[in-house]
Amino acid sequence: MTDRKQLSDVYKQNLENDIIKALADMKRLELRKAFDIYYSSKLAGQIAEGSCGIENMDAKYLADDLIENEPELF
Repeated sequence: MTDRKQLSDVYKQNLENDIIKALADMKRLELRKAFDIYYSSKLAGQIAEGSCGIENMDAKYLADDLIENEPELF
């Protein structure tokens, strides 16, 4: 049986994948570019740390928030 930590890690990985896909779709980027943008953002660190329950939010909302709050990455 999997433990809670493993489930949390899988959920975060899926959320990251969904955010990257949403970024690529919203900004019409190649997935590799969206991947680079996501992992150079503050959002990636916040999700990895699990700060403020941010990892429980919708991926499209988080992608939109990243676009709005970190325009210098684009």
